[in-house]
Amino acid sequence: MKKALLIHAHQLYEGISTGGLNTAMAGVIHEELKLREFDIRHTRIEQGYDVESEVQNHLWADVIFLQSPVYWFGMPWIYKKYIDEVFTAGMVQGVFITGDGRTREDSSRQYGSGGLLQGRKYMMSLTWNAPAAAFSDAHQALFGERSVDDVFILNTANYKFCGMEILPSFSSHDVLKAPNIAHDMIRLRKHLAELL
Repeated sequence: MKKALLIHAHQLYEGISTGGLNTAMAGVIHEELKLREFDIRHTRIEQGYDVESEVQNHLWADVIFLQSPVYWFGMPWIYKKYIDEVFTAGMVQGVFITGDGRTREDSSRQYGSGGLLQGRKYMMSLTWNAPAAAFSDAHQALFGERSVDDVFILNTANYKFCGMEILPSFSSHDVLKAPNIAHDMIRLRKHLAELL
């Protein structure tokens, strides 16, 4: 049976972000994984977690999904804390990486090639206010030609550094000013169907 870890990174901000949308999107991911007979573990960071259990969840999973809102062009700070704690523990234990990949004896080895989590995959599902039109367009003031995946390279680099394959992300755009949640859920299901 295939195994999936679903990390729910929502962080409550009263009156701004109560978590209903991210919970719903995490529910869609969960349903699609169940349809494909995945064994699923679910971590809701805001409810607390055990660092060692999360290291083991990463070692157990074939694919890891992150469901997160985008706050100020990044993940909520509780997710960064989670990554710092879990990935540092995985590094110290020698189960996520063996170093950065380079050695003094072999100068051809590239930085970032020391990951031990090969064969695993990682995907982000994001909710945010930015419209889809803000990306991949040289005429856009903020992101220019950068895609969502380009903008979030600092997030995916953690997983790639540890050897994982990065899957194309999914975004639910414009969720404050022009939401189309029913359509976004259909798009998310299609996105997952194409990847799984």
